[in-house]
Amino acid sequence: MRAALRSTALVVAAALAGGLAMGIVYTPRDGRLTALFLAAIGAPVLLVVHVACRHRQRLGGLARQFTVAIAVSVGLTLVAVGVIALLMFVSPHDAFTMALLLAFAGVLAAYSAWLLSGGVMEDVHALTGGLDAVGAGSREATIATQGRDELSDLAAAANRMIAQLSAREREREGADKARQALLAAVSHDLRTPLASLRVLSEAIEDDMVDDETRREYVAQMSVHIRSLGALIDDLFELSRLEAGDIEWTLQQVPLDQLVEETVDAMRAQAEARRVDVRADVPAGLAAARANPEKLQRVLFNLIQNAIRHTPADGSVTVRAHPSSTALEIEVANTGRAIAADERDHVFEPFFRGGDQSARTRSGAGLGLTICRAIVEAHGGRIWLADAHEGTRVCFTVPMAEAQPSHPPAAAASRA
Repeated sequence: MRAALRSTALVVAAALAGGLAMGIVYTPRDGRLTALFLAAIGAPVLLVVHVACRHRQRLGGLARQFTVAIAVSVGLTLVAVGVIALLMFVSPHDAFTMALLLAFAGVLAAYSAWLLSGGVMEDVHALTGGLDAVGAGSREATIATQGRDELSDLAAAANRMIAQLSAREREREGADKARQALLAAVSHDLRTPLASLRVLSEAIEDDMVDDETRREYVAQMSVHIRSLGALIDDLFELSRLEAGDIEWTLQQVPLDQLVEETVDAMRAQAEARRVDVRADVPAGLAAARANPEKLQRVLFNLIQNAIRHTPADGSVTVRAHPSSTALEIEVANTGRAIAADERDHVFEPFFRGGDQSARTRSGAGLGLTICRAIVEAHGGRIWLADAHEGTRVCFTVPMAEAQPSHPPAAAASRA
């Protein structure tokens, strides 16, 4: 309805404009007649075109729609001009000449529209073919159009969509591979202690061992059970961190005191392996805005991992210093450095570097992964820094003055 009203207003305005021009050049009577004739010609043409627009689906493709519109416009215009010529008693010669001129103009208009519609249809076919290819699974399709119009904008939007789909599918494939690797690693780490528990329990159950051996088997079973419990706890904590299920109370944490306490707690383990562990934190260091238990968990994991990979008579040093609005903590140890091809994987779940990376080393390989998740949930980051000797693991936590009272939701979701 609005389109019809708009078309009617357009015809009336055009007819009045033509009549006004005729009235100015000739007489007011000629102007009124011209306006009336123009309105009489334009109204039926636009009426038929509107009816055709409402039944576009019956006309078929765009080229046929353009042809019908031009044919209707030119045909009805010729009829109307002929009728008006007869009413005005125009000579047959003049009327025929006018009809030929209108027909010629209509043919030119139709041919011009056909040429333009050919390019438009090629662009439409390019869009259709590209989208069909995407629907069939192709992510390498690129849709190119010849014009710089709305169809080219649509093609550009389709190309962006294809690129986004390709990126999402790569992410999903990577996530699927990571999930499969995680399941394989968990299965292996569960299968080994469970197999040992089954053998030991069957031996005890069948009374195949004496009392002393039975006590040794029970002790071994306890070790395996504690190992399984620690693995399950780590997996549960990691799943909560990666899901953003975090309910921590953040507070001002005196970093110098926390580092000293953690190093003192790890000193006995280090001395048992003849490793020197020490803290190098300046007095009066700014407080961190963090959860003290989780931050200490990060330090415990990093120091324990450093002690495990430090040879006898080596050292582990924990340093801290301010950096912009954050505090940077470093755990460095002497000994063999991490191989270059392993540096990008040390924070992945169940990764164990070195020659025995398969499944033979102690620990589940989740310590550094949990460290990364905790640090990122605090809004910090963790990385391997370059070292002349051994390994340096660095991470940041926000200073108390610059951090809100809760972990950022975005940071938690990235963990």
